[in-house]
Amino acid sequence: MGFFRNLIGGDDDSSRASAGKPLRVERYSTGFEQFTQAIREPEGLSVLDLGPTSPSNLEYITGLGHRATNEDVLSAATSGRYLMPGEEEGTTIVDVNRFLATELQYPDESFDAVILWDLCDYLPEPLVKPVIERVRRITRPHGVLLAFFHSREAASPDAETCYCRYHIRNHRLLELEQGKPFPLQRTFQNRHVENLFRGYASIKFFLGKENIREVVLLR
Repeated sequence: MGFFRNLIGGDDDSSRASAGKPLRVERYSTGFEQFTQAIREPEGLSVLDLGPTSPSNLEYITGLGHRATNEDVLSAATSGRYLMPGEEEGTTIVDVNRFLATELQYPDESFDAVILWDLCDYLPEPLVKPVIERVRRITRPHGVLLAFFHSREAASPDAETCYCRYHIRNHRLLELEQGKPFPLQRTFQNRHVENLFRGYASIKFFLGKENIREVVLLR
């Protein structure tokens, strides 16, 4: 929707869309370049990718000599299997305890690096802080994280934007594959991001294209 509406404009993209194939666009990412620099050495690190599965991501990470783990947290969070009746009749809420008892089940300090992509913008509200706290626990001290955040300007007027599947092409080039239109749950300002990751050793913001803020954090 909003994000791809601004990025798409070529005949190839139109042909791809009319053929029913997922749209893809390339984007340089300063944040990912910084993240890659942080994990180049030594080899043998453990890297967790929290986006939809991408063979190119797994290949890139293992090509650096690291161990790659993938878990599509948003798909699990929005699958419906963690809903329970709410206080008001006919409503449902997310069962946070059951979600955390099933998802992101890794020992403390398991990973040297975590790629969140833009997960935080789409998670159901009750899961945001618990998931980030779980990520903190399973990340080793001095581990590095990468996260993307939409700004208010990036959100479309109808409060929807395409949730993207990120494919790593090289140390600074990402390919974004159009997913289903999915409503942004929120937009974080810088101070909100800082509060969400309170206690991290450092946090750096980079302004990406289409009003996407790229954040590199040191645990």
